[in-house]
Amino acid sequence: MFVGPFMAVFALVFLAPIAYSLYLSAFRTQMVGGTQFVGLDNYARALGDPQFWDGVARVGLFLVVQVPIMLGIALLVALALDSGRLYGTSFFRISIFMPYAVPAVVATLMWGFMYGTRFGLVGNINDLFGTSLPNPLSPDLVLASIGNIVTWEFVGYNMLIFYAALRVVPHSLYEAAEIDGAGQWRVITAIKLPAIRGALVIATIFSIIGSFQLFNEPSILQSLAPNAITTSYTPNLYAYSLSFSGQQYNYSATVAIIMGLITMVIAYVVQLRGMRKEA
Repeated sequence: MFVGPFMAVFALVFLAPIAYSLYLSAFRTQMVGGTQFVGLDNYARALGDPQFWDGVARVGLFLVVQVPIMLGIALLVALALDSGRLYGTSFFRISIFMPYAVPAVVATLMWGFMYGTRFGLVGNINDLFGTSLPNPLSPDLVLASIGNIVTWEFVGYNMLIFYAALRVVPHSLYEAAEIDGAGQWRVITAIKLPAIRGALVIATIFSIIGSFQLFNEPSILQSLAPNAITTSYTPNLYAYSLSFSGQQYNYSATVAIIMGLITMVIAYVVQLRGMRKEA
C-alpha cells in the first residue's frame, strides 16, 4: 500500500513510454502502404546508420575526456573542503554548487553568448587587444566548448556527493593515522579514497548516463553554430530531429532504445567493476 502510489506513477511515466517505444520500433510508416509491421528492420537500419554511429562515437569521446576531468576537479574540491584547512568553507561550497542550480538552457545560452566572436566575450577580447582568438563554436572546438559548459554545471553536484561521503568517515581513522605518522597524502590514498569508493562509482555512473544523454547543450548551441552542430551531432539530438523534424517516429524510437541499451550496459559494467573493487 505504501509503494502503490509510487509504482503507479513509475509505470505511467517510465514503463509505459518504454513499452510504447518498443511498439513503435517494430513498425514503419510509409507514404504508400501506411503503417506496416517490420519486426527488427528498424534496428538493422540503425546498426548500419553512419550518422547514428558518428553521434555515438562523439559522445563516447566526450565521455572519455570530459568525465574524468569533471570528476577529478570535483574530487579535488571535496578533499580541499574536507581538509579543514580552507577558510570560508561554507562560502566555497555554496559558490561551487551554485552553477548546478542554473537551468541547463540558461547556462548554455550564457556560455554561448560568451563564446560569440561577433557579439560575445571572445569577440570583445579580440576587439580590445587586437587578437584573433579561435572560435569556440568552430567544428574543431565546439565539443570542447560543450564539455566546458557541462563541467561548469556539474562539478558542484559531484563535489557535493564526494563531500557528503567524506563527512561520514569516522574521525577515529584520522586519529589513528596521525598517531602512526601518516601524512596528508597517505591519509587521502589509504583512508579517504577507499572510504568514498561507492560515491565515486555512483558519480561515474551518473556521469556516463548524462554523457550518453547529451542533448540540451548541443541543441541550444545549434542555432549559434549550425555548421558545427548537425542534427545528428549526438544520438539524442538525432532521435529528436528524426521525430519532430523528419516525422520518423518509428525510427526515432529505435535509435532511442538502442542508446538506452548501450547506456545501460556500460553503466552496469562500471557498477559491477566498482562493486568488485570495493569487495
